Amino acid sequence: MSSVNDLFDVHMPEAPLAEQLRPKTIEDVIGQQHLLGEGKPLRLAIESGKPHSMILWGPPGSGKTTLAQLMSRVFNAEFIALSAVLSGIKDIRNAIEKAQAILQHNGRHTILFVDEVHRFNKSQQDAFLPHVEQGLFTFIGATTENPSFEVNNALLSRAQVYTLTALSDDDLTQIFNRVLKTLSRQLKFTDDARQLIIAYADGDARRMLNMLEHMLIAAENGTIDEIDTPAVQNALSRNARFFDKSGDAFYDQISALHKSVRGSSPDAALYWLCRMLDGGADPLYIGRRLVRMAVEDIGMADPRSLQLTLNACETYERLGSPEGELALAQATLYLSCAPKSNAAYLAYKKARAFVAEDKSRPVPLHLRNAPTQLMKKMGFGEKYRYAHDYPEAYVPGENYFPEDITELQFYQPTDSGLENKIQEKLSYLRSLDKQAKEHKPFGQKR
Repeated sequence: MSSVNDLFDVHMPEAPLAEQLRPKTIEDVIGQQHLLGEGKPLRLAIESGKPHSMILWGPPGSGKTTLAQLMSRVFNAEFIALSAVLSGIKDIRNAIEKAQAILQHNGRHTILFVDEVHRFNKSQQDAFLPHVEQGLFTFIGATTENPSFEVNNALLSRAQVYTLTALSDDDLTQIFNRVLKTLSRQLKFTDDARQLIIAYADGDARRMLNMLEHMLIAAENGTIDEIDTPAVQNALSRNARFFDKSGDAFYDQISALHKSVRGSSPDAALYWLCRMLDGGADPLYIGRRLVRMAVEDIGMADPRSLQLTLNACETYERLGSPEGELALAQATLYLSCAPKSNAAYLAYKKARAFVAEDKSRPVPLHLRNAPTQLMKKMGFGEKYRYAHDYPEAYVPGENYFPEDITELQFYQPTDSGLENKIQEKLSYLRSLDKQAKEHKPFGQKR
């Protein structure tokens, strides 16, 4: 098999870049640390040495196939893969017969991996049940859809569900850097070009690697030493018809949708939504971006916007197209018409920046939990004042920050929507704090 280095040789590589860079060990896997980190459920399951049937549920390019292949290697099991998009009952029977032959001839166990398992109908899914029960093979199904709705209850009850998440920008950056380290000649990407490719990937490692492969081949043919933003944009425009029939890059359209929502223009937002859907964009990708808008641009001005948008995504997952698209359209209109505030978004960024630069400070004794007598003797929880014992469930003058830190204010609510009321309440509570510091009466303890 050709290596990544062969990208700059005369011949094209035999395998796609995504396949060549597929991790060979659990330690090589980037992302999914909530499952694979020390002491996390999937890692513990793998380290136990005892394979069990499972459903890997997550978005495209999150590592479902990679994990299945890794487990076959860790468990020294034969790996048989089926695609529910391309396979039927005959293929399932052939896979079962192959697993039986492998067990009889060399005693090896088999991991049967079914990609897009939700595309199998009930009878096809039922065909696995007796063999899973008998232990002929370990069943691993991969799906981008909610298994609660798409996988038979009988099969679901025999498999542990692990939920994978889209890769973060940091995860994709690590994969990006891993690609560059494997190249046989030096090739540079400008920071803007790198960020544009990562944004295009939208959490999908396979999409990013396919894009990178395209860029590397283009660089080879043009003897380019540096790839900049225009080069990436040209490549995206040539490959964006999946997202836009007119040929415009999809990231421009999602930007237009986001800015239309932020600018409270429901008609323009609906136009860009329909442009993307008409161009074939993944509706759940749009849904994820709508969730981001609800948090970033509306926030506490209308907290209902987040729940409504999440409900719209769930509705699409359950109903699919075209019915589910109507829920996304409703969410788009709601977000466009909702009051706007980025105060929560800015507060989070300020708090994260402060914590990243600040030292680690101990929790004040009065805020610590004291479940044992020893802890109580050490002063844990002492002098803590229970808020519900005070008028309006508020303790004026109480400090909840570390003792050696000046009280900080990250969140500054705006006058928009519900935040206007929040602003009034916080101002009132701060006046009570001021009175307490000045030793003025502010009300009696209950």
